[in-house]
Amino acid sequence: MYGRKASELVKEFAIVEQGQIFTFNNDLFAQVLEECDGHLLHLQPLMRKIQEHEDKLKDKSRSQEEIGTSEDETSKSQAEKTLIQNALKSDQFGALVHHLSLVRNKRCLMAYVYKRAEVIRSLGWMVDSVLPEEIQEKLSTSEKEYFKNHAATLQSYMAELDLHLTVDMIPPKDPYIKVRVLDDIGEIALSDQVANLARHAIMFLRRTDAEQYITQGQMEELTG
Repeated sequence: MYGRKASELVKEFAIVEQGQIFTFNNDLFAQVLEECDGHLLHLQPLMRKIQEHEDKLKDKSRSQEEIGTSEDETSKSQAEKTLIQNALKSDQFGALVHHLSLVRNKRCLMAYVYKRAEVIRSLGWMVDSVLPEEIQEKLSTSEKEYFKNHAATLQSYMAELDLHLTVDMIPPKDPYIKVRVLDDIGEIALSDQVANLARHAIMFLRRTDAEQYITQGQMEELTG
C-alpha cells in the first residue's frame, strides 16, 4: 500500500516523550526514498502517454473538421476517440495516484526531518557545543553537522552579546546549587574558585559553572 512506510516513519514521534529524540531510522527512511523513486519512474511514462493521447484526440478532431467523412467513417472515428479517451482517463488516474503518493511521502519525510531538527535545536540550549555520546549515537551524519553549525552560531551570538543565554532558562532562586560529581573531572578553574572535581565529591557551585557538567551527565544536582 502506497504511503504506509512514510506513515510508519512519522508515527515514531508518537512513541517518544516531547523533546526526546530516537535513533534516526536509516532503513525506513531509505525505503521511503526508494518508493518515491518508484513513483517517479511510473509517473514519467504516464505523463508522456497522456500527452500522446491528447495529441491523438486533437488530430482526430482536426481531421474531422478538415475532411468530410461518411456516416460509417464518422462512427468508426468516434469509436476510436472513445478508446483514446478511456485510455487517457486511465492514465490520468494512474498519474494522479503516483503524484499524490509522491507528494504525501515527501511531506512525511519533511515532517520527520523537521521534527528531529526542532529537538536538535532545543538541545543547543541545554548543552554547550558537545552532545552526550548517547545522543550523538541517535543522530545521522547530517544531523550531527546541523547541531555543530547551530551550536557554533549560538555560541558566536552569545559571545557578541557577552551573555550566556543557555544558563538558567528558569530564573534560579539561589545562584549556588548543591551537586554531586559523577565523573573524575579533575582540577577546574571556575568563575569564583579553583576546585578539584573528584568523583563522588559533593559541593556547592555556582549554577552557571555547574550547568554544563550537569547537561553532559558528569554532575547531578542534589535538591533534597
